[in-house]
Amino acid sequence: MNSYKANILNSLILIIVGLWGYFESSSGTAIIPVIFGWALLFCSPGLKKENKVIAHIAVLATLICLLGLFMPLNGAIGRGDNLGVLRVVAMIISGIIAMVFFVKSFIANRKKS
Repeated sequence: MNSYKANILNSLILIIVGLWGYFESSSGTAIIPVIFGWALLFCSPGLKKENKVIAHIAVLATLICLLGLFMPLNGAIGRGDNLGVLRVVAMIISGIIAMVFFVKSFIANRKKS
């Protein structure tokens, strides 16, 4: 897997799981991961072409989304919402996986230079 594929996987998980959470809870904040997922999905063509600016934008958006998911995780744990915890953990794991592949890609590109 490379950063392009990891980004698409992360985007799709954010969109699908975010929509699932939105339709289940009807909370407006549940749509935020969906917005980040769409933004990251639009970054995919740039990542495929190894555009450095797009790659940095995707990393920043992924990091912001990843950090922002810890509040909903805390809330779901506090409510005892096991399904909500599962949804948020799935989004966090996909974000971490994407970040790992972004870092690997940056290191590999740095070694090429």
